[in-house]
Amino acid sequence: MPVETKEISVIGKEDCGIVDITEEVSNVVKNSKIQNGAVTIFCIGSTGSITTMESESNLSRDVSEFLERIIPLDRDYHHHKTWGDFNGGSHLRAMFLGPSLTVPFVEKRLTLGTWQQIVYLNFDRIEKTRKIILQIIGEP
Repeated sequence: MPVETKEISVIGKEDCGIVDITEEVSNVVKNSKIQNGAVTIFCIGSTGSITTMESESNLSRDVSEFLERIIPLDRDYHHHKTWGDFNGGSHLRAMFLGPSLTVPFVEKRLTLGTWQQIVYLNFDRIEKTRKIILQIIGEP
């Protein structure tokens, strides 16, 4: 079964910057040689995540506020003693949501719901440019 691996870059604002990457992922799938299959979207880095959501500004605020309640960024985490970068909460948030997502596609079209977008979330305490790996597998 053929496999194609591509890379995109994305810039996320600090402390829960959410970026809709649906169009970029869709374009990579459309330009691949694979007609039907699945694309795995993987964030390189331990303070970022990939998931789906309705990419809407008020929901983005809700996500940020929810995560602040369950994993506050300004808490004194043990990790801070290791590097002094004060991003222990950033690592925990990324672990909670996970670094990857797999989306099936049919005839080069992602099988997403009407209000479902693929998003990258940057949990680090600084703005970050991340490499996102897209691995496409399927039938030509």
